[in-house]
Amino acid sequence: MITTRTLGPLHLEDLEPHRFEDLVRQLVYDFRNWRSLEATGRSGSDDGFDARGFEIVGHSDDADDPDDDVDEQISVPPDSEERTWLVQCKREKEIGPTKLIGYVDAIPEEERAGLYGIIFAAACDFSKTARDAFRVKARELGFAEAYLWGKGEIEDALFQPKNDHLLFAYFGVSLQVRQRSMKTQVRARLATKRKALRSLNPHDAILIRDASDDRYPYLDPDRSKTRFDRGRWIVKTYEGTFHDGLHFVFERHFAYLSEDGEEWDYAESMDDGPVAAQLNPWSEREGLENHDARTAAMDTWRALPERTQAWFEIVGVIPFGNIIDIDEKGDDCFEHPHIYTTEFDQKMRPFQYFLRSLTFGSGWSLRTGHPDDKKRVEKFPRREGKKKSGTDTQI
Repeated sequence: MITTRTLGPLHLEDLEPHRFEDLVRQLVYDFRNWRSLEATGRSGSDDGFDARGFEIVGHSDDADDPDDDVDEQISVPPDSEERTWLVQCKREKEIGPTKLIGYVDAIPEEERAGLYGIIFAAACDFSKTARDAFRVKARELGFAEAYLWGKGEIEDALFQPKNDHLLFAYFGVSLQVRQRSMKTQVRARLATKRKALRSLNPHDAILIRDASDDRYPYLDPDRSKTRFDRGRWIVKTYEGTFHDGLHFVFERHFAYLSEDGEEWDYAESMDDGPVAAQLNPWSEREGLENHDARTAAMDTWRALPERTQAWFEIVGVIPFGNIIDIDEKGDDCFEHPHIYTTEFDQKMRPFQYFLRSLTFGSGWSLRTGHPDDKKRVEKFPRREGKKKSGTDTQI
């Protein structure tokens, strides 16, 4: 499972006023071909200008000529035509139509005369009424071009790849870094999936190891500790590679499944899930397979109608992202494959979650049921003190 995080709204209003002006000005750099773009707002006496730009008009960019040296600095004729632009910035959470028009009206009349265009940028969203009023006012004052940049427009600009450096500089977020990180994660998961398909065989005993536990292969000699605290590695039967990760058999019981797939039961007294002691060098459980209990459960199971003889399984799932590496060769202590995982969880061990399944038959004749505890009937004897299946994660 790939974990992704959605990027929330950018808090433009939290920027210090001059920082907000700097951000807008840097976004404006690519807006037109400027001879210069002045940060007039920082002087304190700006005559309504937070930034003033002088756009070069009618000058072709010689850098597009393939015969030119790309490193040669392009010179602009000093007498080329210019257009003057005003950039106003307001770091406010709300600006209504009246307030917006008031800001535009506050531009000194002597300054308006030489203006070609205006960009009004704010850290809030503008209503349709405010936008319409702004356009009308801009035409009334004779501006050839007028642009209203609200929070949405500024965020759109920041999320463009060319402005990723500004997004990181002002908000500590980089979409390109996130994309590279996601690409790395996907590649790692695919590599793990391919290695598992190549080197692991279903029904084989596999050693699952917490990569942070360097006590392997020796268990802590203090037997008063839990098995988890004595050594974080377990041997389980590998079931296969699926969309959500690697599956391992945790419990496996004889079961009953009615022909309509509704009622069910399982034999609590036996469990074919644990790996046989001869395949697990760390097994300390006596009577791992209680022969008498298993025989009795099998007798009950065989006495059921053949089409109701099913298996109940609890499967532990290790997501691809929790697998650090797979050693398909094993070692002198356990010669079958080893799977190195992130740190074991006290309750779930290496598993992210457990799946419960009821199955009858195989291939085209496979029939499945949903193990709903409310529809469980009694076909097999109950075992006293038995914990609810799937919650007892003893290793």
